[in-house]
Parts: sequence; structure tokens; C-alpha cells
Amino acid sequence: MKLNRTSFSAAAVLLASVALPGISHATVTVLGWPGGSEETALRATVEAYNAQSGIADADKVELLFFNRDGFFDKLQADMAAGSDAFDVNLVATYSIGRYAPYMEPVDLGADASKVFGESVLKTMQFDGKQYGVPTDLSLHFMYYRKDLVDALMQDDAAKKKYAEIAKEHLGKDLQPKDPDSWTWDDWAATTLYFSKQVNSESPVRYGTVLQMKNLLFNMMVFQSLPRSYGADWTDQDGNVAVDSDAYKTGLELYKKLYDAGASPKDSLSYEYAETNAAFGSGQAATALQWNAAAADLTNTEKTPVVAAVTGIVAPPAGPNGRADHIHGLGLGLNKNAKNKEGAVKFLKWLATEEAALLYAQSGGSPALAPDVAAKVAKERPDLIKLGEFASQYGYVMNGATSANALSVYELQAKEFTGYWAGQQSLEDALAHTKTGMQDLLKK
Repeated sequence: MKLNRTSFSAAAVLLASVALPGISHATVTVLGWPGGSEETALRATVEAYNAQSGIADADKVELLFFNRDGFFDKLQADMAAGSDAFDVNLVATYSIGRYAPYMEPVDLGADASKVFGESVLKTMQFDGKQYGVPTDLSLHFMYYRKDLVDALMQDDAAKKKYAEIAKEHLGKDLQPKDPDSWTWDDWAATTLYFSKQVNSESPVRYGTVLQMKNLLFNMMVFQSLPRSYGADWTDQDGNVAVDSDAYKTGLELYKKLYDAGASPKDSLSYEYAETNAAFGSGQAATALQWNAAAADLTNTEKTPVVAAVTGIVAPPAGPNGRADHIHGLGLGLNKNAKNKEGAVKFLKWLATEEAALLYAQSGGSPALAPDVAAKVAKERPDLIKLGEFASQYGYVMNGATSANALSVYELQAKEFTGYWAGQQSLEDALAHTKTGMQDLLKK
């Protein structure tokens, strides 16, 4: 159905009038992400901003929200039509390229890098310009069973069996290690050791749970593996580099583990929920999963089987060190804003330590620099690892904020899943992906 480009503006104006009762004269209108912790945190932060004595009535903020279903398409259509129904709008790492033509870059000030770190600020950048304040971040944790790994490392017979499996399946001489020191080979050997199909004495059925469904978000989980081997979407000259040895290594390792039975056979249909369910049931030793899962997997009421024995570390290292895919939600400046001065003032304040801490305390998930995150460690211990991993290992692929970024992920999901499922060769999968990406990433 063709989108009515005026419908979003009309709905926005209507919702603006009821979003925050009592602020009828606000002239900075902010379009936020509706529902969940993001809305709760934004409402609390805006309330605090408006309560400041130094904020003139003309610069106070009013919030409006719209249904999540079709949100990004509706927002793009509305912005392309020149809407001025909002001054500040939501933006996501993988959609910045779509909205950049209708937005203006914003200078957040020198202290913003001290609050978030440069790698996190990059999640809101396009063509080297800052288009937003990062408010909520997503990345990946390596979840593992502390009880299983501890038992392995204390058992000489088990360590001998581990070494034999590593040599047979990976062709390498390896010994069990602390998970925080794992390379991808160490992780692979561990997953094989804890797989019944490989080691009949394993205390659990699977060594890991791979998210291999033909789904764009699964590519974000996977790509930290090849990234740690030096992979990128394009090289410094803008040439598509997906057919690199780094991508081949990552794709082949996933397939090796899947074919060996280290992950459930129906992993080709797995995404976030299935991975949580499998690991939470106690049937897997490890899982590379989104940070959002930590709240459930370490909760004794929600996952009593593994909550007390679940450890969390950053993804394993490759020759280029550790790498952790990051993307975020943020807020930026509408080019057609009615009150640009007031909007910029709000965005700059949102990038301060005061505002970031308030947003975190109100339920949001900002990635904060370690010294800043330490100030809310008691209330939000999960943000410590989120901030540390984002600052130390976070990356955004070249082209991953372009207008067709989501289409690139969709292309990769189709071709890579086809390879893992045995429907095409590795060479064909990479060739098809490269050709498609060359078209999608054209300037």
C-alpha cells in the first residue's frame, strides 16, 4: 500500500498535544522511540531538562511518539516531504544514511567523547559528521557456563580429551583457557568438547547455539568473528571486500561447528528468542548473544537453571584482537526544525554526563565511558560491561550507516545462510554477496 506522506505529520501533531500534559507552550518537539525502556528513560530525562531553572519556556521540550510498526519508513517519508512537525527525531545506526539528507549535523561539544567514547559516538556518524546523540546501545556478550568451564579446567582427563578433540577437528594443539582469554579457536574447541555428537561424555548436548536464520540481525551477531580477522565491508578505496580471507574463515568456522553438531540442527531457523531458550534451558555451554539477554539469563526467576552459573565476557579474539558489533538509537536534528536553536541546546545537554547518567538511572541503555558508568554501577551493573566492551572493542563496518545498510545485511543473511545450509558453495555465496553489495553501496 502506498504511504500517505501527510499521515505521519498529522498523527505526530495530535500525539504531541497529549504526550506530556502541562507543557503546552513547549517549542522543541522531540520524536522518540515508542514503548519499552527507551520511552520511559526519555520521558524522565525530558522532565528533568524542563525543570531546570535556566531553560526558557520557549526552549522546553515536548515529546511525541508513533507506532513502532513501520516507524522508519513513515519517518523517512515524512522527512522527505519536508515535515516540521518535530525538531528532533529518532535515528538508528543502520538508518542514518536514509535520513542524513533531511537532517543537519550537530556539534555535541568536546566533552561528549568523555561521556561516551569515540567508538560509541561513531554509531551516530555518517560521512564523518555527527548526526545524533547516542542514547541506547546494542552489542554482543559471550555467555558461558562457569560451572562447566571450571570443571573442565580442573580435570586432567577432561583436558586431555579437549586437546584430542581440538587436534582432530581444528588441527591445532589447544588447552582449555579462561573464557576471557579465548580466541575463536579456543571457543570452537570448547564448543566441540561440550557437544554430545563429538564428545559422548559431555554434560550438556551442545557446545553453543548459533543464530543462523536468514535474518539481517543475525549477520550483526556473526560478523564480529570475521571482523576480528580484519574484515570490513569495503576497503580504504571503497571497494567491496566481503570476499576476503577473513570472511571465509568466519563462514567456514560456523559451518564446521554446525556440521559437527556443536549447535542444534534447527539452528538454521534460530534467532534471539531461540538462542535464549536453548541456553537458558541448560542444554548449551556457550552462546554469542545480544547484551539485552543478560537481564533474563542471569535472572534466577526467569532462567533458574543457568542464572547463577552464567558468565559474561566479550567476544573471543582473532589475529586483530577482539571485535564487538555495536549499533545504537539516538536523537538528531531535523533540517526543517522550527526551533533549531532550542533543539541544538537540548541535544548538547543530552550529551552531557548529567543527562547520560539520568537516562541510565531511568532505565535506558547508554554505552558510557568506564569512569562515567562506574557512577551508576550499583543500580546498573550491566552498563559496566556494555561501556567497557563498546569502548574497547566496538566497531561499525564501513558502509554500515549508509542508506542501504539494512539491505546489505539482508543480502548477507540470504547468501550466508544458503552456504551454511549446504545450498551453495562458499565461493558462490561470497560472489553473490559481493556483486549485490557493489550495487547497494554505490555512491
